[in-house]
This record gives sequence, C-alpha cells and structure tokens, in this order.
Amino acid sequence: MNGKLWVAVGGVAVTMLCSALPAMAEEADKPTAGLDVGAFSKYVWRGLELSKDSIVIQPSATIGYKGASVNVWGNLDTDNEAYDGAKYNETDLTVSYATTLGPVKVGGGYIYYGLDGLTDSQEVYGSVGLNTLLNPTITVYREIAHTPAWYVNVGISHSQELVKDITLDAAASAGYYHSDDSGFAEAGDPSEKYRQLHNGLVSLGMTIPFGGYFTVKPVVSYSFPLTDKAEEYIESVSLSDESSFFFGGVTLSMAF
Repeated sequence: MNGKLWVAVGGVAVTMLCSALPAMAEEADKPTAGLDVGAFSKYVWRGLELSKDSIVIQPSATIGYKGASVNVWGNLDTDNEAYDGAKYNETDLTVSYATTLGPVKVGGGYIYYGLDGLTDSQEVYGSVGLNTLLNPTITVYREIAHTPAWYVNVGISHSQELVKDITLDAAASAGYYHSDDSGFAEAGDPSEKYRQLHNGLVSLGMTIPFGGYFTVKPVVSYSFPLTDKAEEYIESVSLSDESSFFFGGVTLSMAF
C-alpha cells in the first residue's frame, strides 16, 4: 500500500484540489480488481530459500473495495526435487484493510498459508507507515495456528520517475523473529527458542506501465542473514544449505 501525499498551497492549487474531490471520491467507491503473474529465479520468504535450481511461477488475484481487499496467491515450482518435476505447492489467502490518516498509513489483516506437505499456517498482522521521505513502514505479524511467534519487519522504499510513468524502485527491509514455542528453536540447540534479528533484504526494480491496464515490473533482490544465529537457522531450513541469496524475476500485472 505504498503511496504519496502531496500538500498543495496557494489559491490555484486549492481550487484544483476541491474541484477534483468529487471525482476522487467516486473513483474510491468503485470496486477494483487485479491479476498478477510473476516468474522468479528463486522463492525466498523471510530469508528462507524455499526452491532450488528452478524457476517459480507465482500467480495472484486481488479484489478490493473502499480499503478492504481479498487476495489469493500461489506458488508453482517448475522443477521440485521432491516430486521430480513441476509442483504447485502453496496457496495463500489474505484478507486485509488499509487506510490513510493524514500522512499516516495504517492497515491490518489475516493470512492463511496453505502448504503442500507441511502443516498449514495462519497469521494476523498490523502495519503503520508514513507518507514521507523513504516511506518508512513497520509491520508486525503473529502466528496463531501453531509454533506461536512474532515477526517484525521494518522497511523503507523510494520510487524515482525515469521517464513518463516509468519508475525506478528501490527498497530495503530488516526482520526480527521472536518465538514463543520450543518447536521454533535455534539451529542445533532445541532448548533455545529462536529470538533473533533474522533477515535483511534489498531490491531494485522498475515499474513499466503500458496499454492503460498493464504493468511490467522486473526486479533483482539480495537476501542475507543479520546475525550468526540467523545464518545457522537459515542454512538449516533452506534447500541449498546456504544463507544468502541473489535472485530476480519479472511480474506482469493487470488492474481494472
């Protein structure tokens, strides 16, 4: 839910803003829908490598109305080692609401992770951000189905227009895990609950709109652990036994 709030001063700007308000309100009252299809060199989630040596295809569909939205997202591993071929192994459902209060963006929601071969997971989350320089945002997630844990993610982002409507997009984030359950423990020490500065992520991409309804978004990213304990844990979970990952891909989006 990234956005910018521009404050206009002067009589001319105020007149223009007031004349636009009815149209903006009418537009906000309309339902929205979007379809995305992404192809990436690797599936990395919160620093954990969940695919190995294969392209992943990630379709997504979203409908929204007056700040509320429902999203369905999936992951297709085109060369899953466990199944010796392509495998659709995850379907997530997110129900959320977001709004803007002056320069502050607030939101929250519920996520159901449907995982093939693993116990399904559920989270609730809340976020607060500022429509200001670098768009700082903090999001707090709480696992509620099993292995209770908190995950806190702090991020910044910035988009710079290159030419008309085409932007260069940069982002960085850091995550912290706080486990409440011995089932989510440090690697090699099951008596210690996992409570660590966990992962960092930096990315650079572009947003390229075309045809009125379509957007192409290429991106490259680098994910890395933030502590030695996090490095050990990420290596123990990731499929290649590594802790740092460079990956990229492209997403084609349609919005209407």
